[in-house]
Amino acid sequence: MSLKLLDIVLPVLLVAALGYGFGRRSERPPDMDFINHANVMVFCPALVFSALLDNPVNLLAAWPLVAAGILIFIIPGGLLRLLPSPGGLPRAAVLVPGMFRNTGNLGIPLMMLAYGKAQLGSIVVLFVLSNLLFFSLGLALLSRGGRRWEWLVNPNVWAAILGTALAPVHAHIPQFAVTTIDMTGQIAIPLMLFGLGVRLAQDRITRFALALRINLLYLATGLITLPLVLWLLPLAPEWRRLVTLSLMLPPAVLNYLMSEQYDVAPRDVAGVVLLGNLLSIGVIPLVVWATFRWM
Repeated sequence: MSLKLLDIVLPVLLVAALGYGFGRRSERPPDMDFINHANVMVFCPALVFSALLDNPVNLLAAWPLVAAGILIFIIPGGLLRLLPSPGGLPRAAVLVPGMFRNTGNLGIPLMMLAYGKAQLGSIVVLFVLSNLLFFSLGLALLSRGGRRWEWLVNPNVWAAILGTALAPVHAHIPQFAVTTIDMTGQIAIPLMLFGLGVRLAQDRITRFALALRINLLYLATGLITLPLVLWLLPLAPEWRRLVTLSLMLPPAVLNYLMSEQYDVAPRDVAGVVLLGNLLSIGVIPLVVWATFRWM
């Protein structure tokens, strides 16, 4: 099991470490904005489309996974809302990173390595739900009520709809088109990890004690949410593993980028995101081991 955990976790960490090292030692200031924008707008949608085309998910039959994919964001947000905001931070600065975890940069490659490429369709469903909720509810919280319809122009959502709709006629799609989209989508995962490393190299942790306290709070809300979701929904064993790991992932880097755009305590959110991703080096192997041991 120890060797299997290394095979799962090390490739993810090493590609992110490559980005971190490149970002720290680069002679010119690293500028990943254009590359990250291309990843979100082009490469990730291609990955979503090709994954659902090759690994079709029957959303009616997979309703427990869809329901779980919503609850793992909503329940932690509800729990955090009941608590006073740590360190006097704006409530949205604590709520949004606690709800939306790194299901993209870290989650997709990690889950695929841990649970197999056959689960890619289900993994992508969780990723798309995360995007849908972040660009509606998440942006509404950060923008104080505005931008709640941003998801309508999110290419990942439309790629998921198109991939699901065309999966039954997959054989009739020209092979050159399928190959082109597959090649484009294959860029997304390593670029996600490399970009994560570069981003972490650019940020610094401010108010370390507060960032640690908030991340421990996030882990606690995940541990409270997990048994509720597993008890409420008839999840297949492979889905239980995906949901468990999703709940224990660190906050997404996107939280920091959007908090900066809307001026919602960006330096504190950056510290929380950075420390959460560093803590995940220890947390993730334990969670993966637990999913294989007990699920």
